[in-house]
Amino acid sequence: MSTSALVPNDPRVEHKFTSFGDITYHYMLTKPERKPIATVLLIHGFPDLGMGWRYQVPYLLSLNLQVIVPDMLGYGRTSAPESHEEYTLKKMTAHMAAIVKENTPEPIILGGHDWGGLLVWRMAQYYPELIRAVFSICTPFIPMSTVKHSLEDVVKRRPHFRYQLQLASPVAENIVNKSPENLRGFINGIFGGRTPEGKPAFSVDVGVIEENVARVEPSPLVSREMIDFYVQEYSRNGLHGPTNWYRTRALNADDEQEQAKNGEFKFPMPAMLVVAEKDAALPAAMAEGQEKHFAGGLKQEIIPGSGHWVLVQCPELANKHIGDFIKSVLGDELKASL
Repeated sequence: MSTSALVPNDPRVEHKFTSFGDITYHYMLTKPERKPIATVLLIHGFPDLGMGWRYQVPYLLSLNLQVIVPDMLGYGRTSAPESHEEYTLKKMTAHMAAIVKENTPEPIILGGHDWGGLLVWRMAQYYPELIRAVFSICTPFIPMSTVKHSLEDVVKRRPHFRYQLQLASPVAENIVNKSPENLRGFINGIFGGRTPEGKPAFSVDVGVIEENVARVEPSPLVSREMIDFYVQEYSRNGLHGPTNWYRTRALNADDEQEQAKNGEFKFPMPAMLVVAEKDAALPAAMAEGQEKHFAGGLKQEIIPGSGHWVLVQCPELANKHIGDFIKSVLGDELKASL
């Protein structure tokens, strides 16, 4: 079985669609050659696609695992509702739970990156019976709270989240949706591309930098073929859906009030957090003190030298950490299948 990265129209992938009322999800389903011993659900973040896990899926297949990778709400071939009220973590975890039940009767291994990392922590809280183990790349666990904080208050405490103020407003989506050149520049810029003068298209201090975005050169991390695919997928619905995730802070807080009143949650299942040493959006220091939230144990790893896009910047090391964690969870079951 090939462990090369997935590509658009990859024959190893089955494209599936499932609907919840007016909302339809697209997801990739991949199955190993033999009967899988477990299922892994992988959740991407902003501004990514299910294809963001392209280096991880073939590796997981080689471990005899079935893998489900959705385009999340607002992205790719999944619906992009206009109203931000559809993008709450509680609603989206319910969608993910339904997709899991469509594809396996067994508890799954759940993984996420960026916003997907926050979503997998919440899914493990809302649906612990469905989750055998959970891991997050870059995103530490943030407990539910009975205290509501505005985004402005959060930015005062965590200045590296300042870009979220722009994303929550119409400004970023209006810049990116203005022209095909801006969209391509934004995608290249998110993945490390810069202008000829070395200026970025995006920073955590500002967000999207309009004067630079159309002049960004090709990404050093992502191939032209994959950039073309991302541009094609983002051309479907623009950036409004993805930025809607940043408009749900108050709604998520409302959803979490009741569970937060029950006291501090401790994850009963094994968990892993992998952080990137040079992640400007989610600094590694945010992982300090995480152990107290995990009754089932927390494995922590750091990937040196990597920025936020660790899944494509350091795929072999990311895969090693993910593989070692899954092997520790599945134990003899995995050994017997290989």
